[in-house]
Amino acid sequence: MSRCRRFRAPFALHFVALAALSLPAAASAATAAQEAARPFDVQHLVTLERLSDPQPSPDGRTILFNLRSTDLEADRGRTDLWLVGSEGGGLRQLTTNEAGESNGRWAPVGRAVWYLSARGSSSQVWKLPLDGGEPIRVTDLPLDVAGFELSPDGKYLVLALELFPDCETIACTAERLADEASRKFSARVYEQLPIRHWDTWRDGRRNHLVALPVAGGEPVDLMRGMDADCPSRPFGGLEEMTFTPDGKGVVFAAKVAGREEAWTTNFDLWSVPLDGSAAPTPLVTRPAWDTRPVFSPDGRTLAYLSMERPGFEADRFRIVLRNQQSGVERVLTEQWDRSANEIVWSRDGRTIWTTAQDLGQVALFGIDVASGRVRRIVSKGSNHSPALVRGGRIVYSKDTLRAPADLWSVLPDGSGEMRLTRLNEAAMATAKLGEAEQFDFVGAGGDKVYGYLVKPVDFDPAKTYPLAFLVHGGPQGSMANSFHYRWNPQTYAGAGYAAVMIDFHGSTGYGQAFTDAITGDWGGKPLEDLQKGLAAVLERYPWIDGERACALGASYGGYMINWIAGAWPDRFDCLVSHDGNLDERFAYFATEELWFPEWEHGLPWENPEAYAKHNPVDLVDRWQTPILVIHGAKDFRVVDTAGMATFTAAQRRGIPSKFVYFPDENHWVLRPHNSIFWHETVLDWLARWTAPAN
Repeated sequence: MSRCRRFRAPFALHFVALAALSLPAAASAATAAQEAARPFDVQHLVTLERLSDPQPSPDGRTILFNLRSTDLEADRGRTDLWLVGSEGGGLRQLTTNEAGESNGRWAPVGRAVWYLSARGSSSQVWKLPLDGGEPIRVTDLPLDVAGFELSPDGKYLVLALELFPDCETIACTAERLADEASRKFSARVYEQLPIRHWDTWRDGRRNHLVALPVAGGEPVDLMRGMDADCPSRPFGGLEEMTFTPDGKGVVFAAKVAGREEAWTTNFDLWSVPLDGSAAPTPLVTRPAWDTRPVFSPDGRTLAYLSMERPGFEADRFRIVLRNQQSGVERVLTEQWDRSANEIVWSRDGRTIWTTAQDLGQVALFGIDVASGRVRRIVSKGSNHSPALVRGGRIVYSKDTLRAPADLWSVLPDGSGEMRLTRLNEAAMATAKLGEAEQFDFVGAGGDKVYGYLVKPVDFDPAKTYPLAFLVHGGPQGSMANSFHYRWNPQTYAGAGYAAVMIDFHGSTGYGQAFTDAITGDWGGKPLEDLQKGLAAVLERYPWIDGERACALGASYGGYMINWIAGAWPDRFDCLVSHDGNLDERFAYFATEELWFPEWEHGLPWENPEAYAKHNPVDLVDRWQTPILVIHGAKDFRVVDTAGMATFTAAQRRGIPSKFVYFPDENHWVLRPHNSIFWHETVLDWLARWTAPAN
């Protein structure tokens, strides 16, 4: 279960207007905007612009980034490339094609930007000269390019393409796809797992890295014959590869597992020359998950992320340093009880910058390469994608429970934090938000457990408010100080609810032992934390009406809602279960990533007691709470029959219930209008059961 109309013209006018106003007039305009604002709602949520993939220019003066906007009429998102100065000025849109552009990369001297564009009905690499001129199409392949990186010397493109591993050429894959499309039968035949993954049926193709000389030449499949993916599926990217210091090869992460693919997490690092003169050779073969290789500035050291325990996807990612000459390795972060997300070397090679979940935040850290000493640079908010810009500063994206992502920068000692963009300022000026605060309490086993409360919009301490009790997924996840586009507590605060989120045992960012505590105890300590957390919240915030409360969750959170229905049946006025398992034993045989249930519960024929220990289906006889069940047809992680079975159980028990089914959605609800319908349906359900008595 583990394992997320355009406003640009008004936004630009907003900045021009502010620049022309005197201070009293600006204050008056701000007051007027606030008075016109409405409580934050799903319309705000789906139309906010979403920043990603910041890329500093070679001279560190300018930052290139993706900005996704929502076209409600077309019911889709569209991504364009934008630029902003590293000191915050000069914000401008770089691309405007209706097809959308993304994955921007700088030419080595910074005078051009390379990017992906889907114009012409095919995703290909394009190049835009910044000194003037029209975009130039660089690739013209018979297959879509899913992503790319440009080598530091500008001589090679490495493309991500879906290829049949046994094909000698790209044309072979295109021809085979055309042949399959013309056949008169629809059957697919499989001889080993997995047969499908996340939301896609397997058809024999793999994500492969393909090298293309910029000066001209034939593309070379660097992974030819490898029955493996890079980027990894379903969420991996080209951060899983890096160019070698001499510019003649790449190092990449891939899982070569054969028939064990569905139940192993063993990714290794491989090395291959860019000219394809040799097959990939294993470079790092630790027994668990190794990924995100990055060479030091002097090229002598390879840093990468590494897990220690095979089969456990929520193990701690340690940073490992490998001497390229001797092959000797050193675990840099063995004593640091956090899981690193990224690796960014300082220019002098003495520090590695990374981010990691940390006590309900995603903090930015600096790690001394010589000693392993770790220090927090930025502690509040959810901080991601650090990179180096001029002036010795670090740029990164930051979002919080009250603000979507913008670019910020900070000095290496943590001082001088500065906001560079205000991308949604105009849109957020029309929204009233609930105040957020973190709290803690004594949970299971006497451990300190953290949670967040978001107060209702226009909060009045003299009033009482109903409760939306949000249960996160994972279970190795966190309801951190972040701006979520699917489970955003502000949508409940805007509807007049107190939103409460508990980071129960199993959550990430509180040390590996806290995360490990859930293994074999899915319905034990987490449920106890939820119960004690709710009691602590009601005692601490007497304005919350505990008799008007609804619990909601998705994925593991959906499982927990189904478990609560029987294990805590008289506590809530209503429940919302999105993509949650009802029968843990059957779920093992229906899902596609078997390592996950095998780590948590073992093999069901060897350890049936573990699957029965906290199995919601066994407590259906206790169900009594009205429940809304939601599921997506393309969810192959928690299959749709789990949602149907949950609804069937509630209906047969005579419990007020509703089933919402999305034929075109996976584990998440992504299409804008589907998201709007989802939120409206959920809030209507809450209002129906938590309205004050007449």
